[in-house]
Amino acid sequence: MKISEIYEYVVARGMEKDPRGAEAVARDLARTRKNYDELKEEDKKDFDTDRLVNPYSDTRVLYGDLETEVKRVLVGIDIEAGEVLLADRLGDKGSKVDLIMSHHPEGKALAALYGVMHLQEDILAQFGVPINVAEGIMVPRISEVKRALLPVNHNRTVDAARILGIPLMSAHTVADNQVTSYLQEMMDQEKPDTLGDVLKMLKKIPEYAEAFKYNAGPTMVVGTKDRRAGKILVDMTGGTGGSENAYAKLSQAGVGTLLVMHIGEKHRKEAEKNHVNVIIAGHMASDSLGVNLLLDGLEEKGLEIIPCSGLIRHKRI
Repeated sequence: MKISEIYEYVVARGMEKDPRGAEAVARDLARTRKNYDELKEEDKKDFDTDRLVNPYSDTRVLYGDLETEVKRVLVGIDIEAGEVLLADRLGDKGSKVDLIMSHHPEGKALAALYGVMHLQEDILAQFGVPINVAEGIMVPRISEVKRALLPVNHNRTVDAARILGIPLMSAHTVADNQVTSYLQEMMDQEKPDTLGDVLKMLKKIPEYAEAFKYNAGPTMVVGTKDRRAGKILVDMTGGTGGSENAYAKLSQAGVGTLLVMHIGEKHRKEAEKNHVNVIIAGHMASDSLGVNLLLDGLEEKGLEIIPCSGLIRHKRI
């Protein structure tokens, strides 16, 4: 496969599993196209035209020729300079890496991470929070994340890849949509009664079962095993953690339990105050599940995958 084909594939799969639904994604792209068409020609030069076909600002080809043929991909949850050097070393040992794929974004994809957070507004609305309220509570959080990203050394890993001549891409929300859809469908179908039942279900999933061996498996941070789960919201996509003000609104909307990758202490306390149970499924395990659901399709197309940097590889084909 060419890098362009890999990129197009992961974006298409991301849109296919987008929790907002196909119509909402199409509206998002149409709105971006309209905004682009209305720009002055001088402003169009600075516009990221990938946004016209890819609604996820944290998923990008960061370095490399799109026409490059790829046979072997080094894939990790976090790719930094060390993993780029690992890819180069593998080449010296006879296993040339044609592309490095990072789950967590780097470069311009990291700098624009805040752009995908609007996705969370639609998820809140789907679970009963009025859309005007959802947008209102997300605006300050999105601005906070945008400001926090400003001083970050975004291009450090990209520079390492460029110097060593190894193509690099990131696949973030496209993978997070996979794990969110997978787990939400499971919870909706199985309807676990208690938090203990939710944990039992997660333990049957290979990525989470493996994470338990590393003391990083699913755990409850609000609630007990005997607590009834109620309506479960799988909150694992949309860039990064949302607004701490969401928990009161979700509680009022009837959400009983949040199933998350991770949660900050300030957010956990707000969930507890509003009687919303919280289960942390595990960051690396959840990211691995989402990435694996993408990688299976790429392996079917003939790519060789080398997992690294926290990726718990499990094939479902």
